[in-house]
Formats: sequence, C-alpha cells, structure tokens
Amino acid sequence: MRKPADEYLEKARQLEQEETERLLARMRSKLMRRLEDKKMSVQEVVAIQLEIEDEELQEWRTRMAEISKKSKNK
Repeated sequence: MRKPADEYLEKARQLEQEETERLLARMRSKLMRRLEDKKMSVQEVVAIQLEIEDEELQEWRTRMAEISKKSKNK
C-alpha cells in the first residue's frame, strides 16, 4: 500500500473543505475503497491523490515539450 509523502500530507492538511471535496470527486476507485474500508484517513488519501496528479501533470508537460520541439523542427 502506497504511503503519501510528508510534503503532500502537509498540502492536504492546508486544503480548504471545498478543495478537499473536489479532490475526492476526482479520486480513483482504489483510493476510495481504502478510504471506505478505513484503511487510510481522508488526509492520507487526498495527499496520495495530490501526488498522483502532480506526477501526471509533470508527464503531460514533458510530452507537450517533446511535441512542441518536434513541431518546431518541421
């Protein structure tokens, strides 16, 4: 089971209720089951979701930079 990084736990603690609810709405079913089964707290699950979204954003930025570079070379 994945454990959230400390920096993301801190970010999760600082979120307002509305932001937390938005993250929970975007959450994957695997994380939601952990929350429902009481295996993880809301803050832990939100922290993992934040971490996943940051990783996905970084991957997207990398791919977009590659696409941009290819289109400039043409």
